[in-house]
Amino acid sequence: MWTAASRGPWHYNRDFAEDRILSLFKSLSTVGGYTLLSRVLGFVRDLVFAQVFGANAQTDAFFVAFKIPNFLRRLFAEGAFATAFVPVLTEYRTQRDLRELKAFIDHIAGALGLVLLVLSLIGVVAAPLIVSLFAFGWVIDGEGTKLALAAEMLRLTFPYLFFISLTAFAGGILNAHDRFAVPAFTPVLLNVCLIAAALWLAPQMEEAIVALAWGVLLAGITQFTFQLPFLARLRLLPRPRPGFRDPGVRRVLKLMVPALFAVSVTQINLMFDTVLASFLVSGSISWLYYSDRLVEFPLGVLGIALATVILPRLSRRQAEAAPRAFSLTLDWGLRMTLVFGVPAAVGLMVLAGPMIATLFQSDVFDAQDVIMAQRSLMAYALGLQAFILIKVLAPGFYARQDTATPVKIGVIAMVANMALNLALIFPLKHAGLALATSLSAYLNAFLLMRHLRRDAVYLPSSGWSRLIAQVAGAALLMAGLVAWLSPELGAWSEAARWTRVVWLGGLITLGAGIYGAALLTFGLRPRDLLDHSVRETD
Repeated sequence: MWTAASRGPWHYNRDFAEDRILSLFKSLSTVGGYTLLSRVLGFVRDLVFAQVFGANAQTDAFFVAFKIPNFLRRLFAEGAFATAFVPVLTEYRTQRDLRELKAFIDHIAGALGLVLLVLSLIGVVAAPLIVSLFAFGWVIDGEGTKLALAAEMLRLTFPYLFFISLTAFAGGILNAHDRFAVPAFTPVLLNVCLIAAALWLAPQMEEAIVALAWGVLLAGITQFTFQLPFLARLRLLPRPRPGFRDPGVRRVLKLMVPALFAVSVTQINLMFDTVLASFLVSGSISWLYYSDRLVEFPLGVLGIALATVILPRLSRRQAEAAPRAFSLTLDWGLRMTLVFGVPAAVGLMVLAGPMIATLFQSDVFDAQDVIMAQRSLMAYALGLQAFILIKVLAPGFYARQDTATPVKIGVIAMVANMALNLALIFPLKHAGLALATSLSAYLNAFLLMRHLRRDAVYLPSSGWSRLIAQVAGAALLMAGLVAWLSPELGAWSEAARWTRVVWLGGLITLGAGIYGAALLTFGLRPRDLLDHSVRETD
């Protein structure tokens, strides 16, 4: 076993190591590029939502009906299932032949599909009860119309869980075979379907907002069928056969039980925000939704892209019994979170109001809505670095098929989030809920890192102290200049839309240029992010 006592200069072929890091960069750029496209279309989608529907009781009802299956998707499919499935799948791919690999995929497809089908049927039948649980404040306040509308839409959106979970299953197979482009592009189809539903279907319906629920269902079907031809090319198109007794399936299920909670602590915290926000004034859920969507942009482009690329690589290093390469991969991922995550978080905080005003302000999303959403966006942005860190640190456990440790950490973070929610909701309202989520995420990330360091799974390479100083200095310089040049929020609200777009685009471009120039001035070079010849730790 590789322990701290064995640490020292690592002797390996430098060209091979840099080729490996370059390969990671290529994979990350592929996933990040398509994720960026998806996020841009997501902004277009939310802009259309804000323009067509605004922030009101109807949008609150839809966002609850959409968040419930979306939450379960991240919890089951992209969360617990993916983190349990990919390491076992990678082991099969590395150590078994194609016939055994195909049999495992067939059995897991049958088991997963059966569970999802039953769960989806339960969700459709029990929609009113589920909505009442997730928006209990509406029950207390007697918001019967809002509850009924959300339940009606949930009956359409809940089957989305079935299709999108199978999509995540197919994507896991493709990612494990280094086919990152197709799974990364697939979410684009969700945004296309929802934009079409808002602009084309909504005007034709008696209750316009219900068109979005139909769009969600169509998107799930479209995304799933899109990936099937690519599985066929790998000769891994599943023939579902429920195989709960299959050894591989049983290992996945065993790993899923604790991972079910641990991998999705952030999502569970966000759902707690929704439940508590239902006790606040109308619009609170929508303000949290729009601010969360802005945070999801860099989190998706960087955090989720890193997690997507790193988990199969870490699983492969684990299967190859290569602890040094395992730690190098983690180290590279953490450097990426620092270099790109910090300026993203700082930029969101400094430009929170201008972003909300530019993207969402309209006749039905007024200046007061902008101010309220700005507050929660700043609170969420404070935790962006922690959200990204969790995406990189958690695979360090799951790739080693250790799901028990993240569970313990997740419980601690969950309890902390609940306590902070209750403490902050009264003075800060909806922004307090966002702040509680951010603070508990930092606790989660800290505990994950501490365990990886303590067990000598991750041993940082040298240069971290210098890198932190370089990034902090560049980010502070960027924040100061952008804040100084940005007009007051009132001017943003009063300006024409295209004026806001030009201002915001100019400030973002300027901020990125200042940050990059400052890093170069402080001595950071692009090759430094590739240089993983390991020296003594700082």
